[in-house]
Amino acid sequence: MNIFARVSHPIRHWTVGRYWEQVFMEIDKAKCVGCGNCHAICPMGAISLDVNGNSVVDQDKCVECSTCHRVLRDEGYPPWFVRAVRRVLSFLHLQYLAEVDVCPTGALKPPELEWPRSLRAAFSDPTVVHVGTGVGGRGTEEIKTNDVTGRLREGEAGIVVELGRPGTGTLLRDVEKVAMALSPLEPAFEPFNPVTQLMVDTATGKMNEEVLDEKVLSAIIEVKTRLERIPEYLRALEDVHGETDAVYSVGIASKCLPDRSIPHEEWVRGAGYALSPNGKTNLGLGRPLFRGASI
Repeated sequence: MNIFARVSHPIRHWTVGRYWEQVFMEIDKAKCVGCGNCHAICPMGAISLDVNGNSVVDQDKCVECSTCHRVLRDEGYPPWFVRAVRRVLSFLHLQYLAEVDVCPTGALKPPELEWPRSLRAAFSDPTVVHVGTGVGGRGTEEIKTNDVTGRLREGEAGIVVELGRPGTGTLLRDVEKVAMALSPLEPAFEPFNPVTQLMVDTATGKMNEEVLDEKVLSAIIEVKTRLERIPEYLRALEDVHGETDAVYSVGIASKCLPDRSIPHEEWVRGAGYALSPNGKTNLGLGRPLFRGASI
């Protein structure tokens, strides 16, 4: 059975939201008073003023994270009232500095997203649960939960490549380029990962053509391999980096040995790369440890 085909079907028909009939985040021009609060809150810098003084969303830049709608409180004032108050204050050479976490007129209109634009929310909105994995955020718990998932065993390495960041994002087309650059190494792509579930062929890393021009805040490729093959993967990632417009970071994990040493460190350093001193471990939040894992 092809698990990738099985889990990708419900994603194709997934929609997000139940409020409006438009197909992307939008600002009601009849309500907008051009306060600019939504400009600063947008992690992609996708909102600006048009020639009429209304805020507009650049739909190519927008990743449907809904940060503007979630963060800005709707004060519920009628637009005419806000404009009238501004005119009076301007006449008196006064200015009212409103709180920055409000939309005074509730002009932001959350969309009902359709495929494939709905993928932008799946990868960018932390409140959205990905239907293929049941996990919120970017749809994966990653290898940081290995104590309870048991994805990695002794002698194995987990490699994650995160493409995109707030302010830059990434096109899924660039995600595909990286996945295809790794495919000659015959990686085991993590099946319960939303990027893997968009692939039409996990042997090549090829993704569904419909999704390639969608932009997301970030996306994570997860693969598993043998420890001794880590240098090959790092070289492949170095080679493909110049072919993409995305910013990305690489994480590597392995199962600690009984003497508390970390097996992948010697392979990374031996390949000529420096390891970041940072680290993160998810403790499982009360879930039972994977059978056979060391306590």
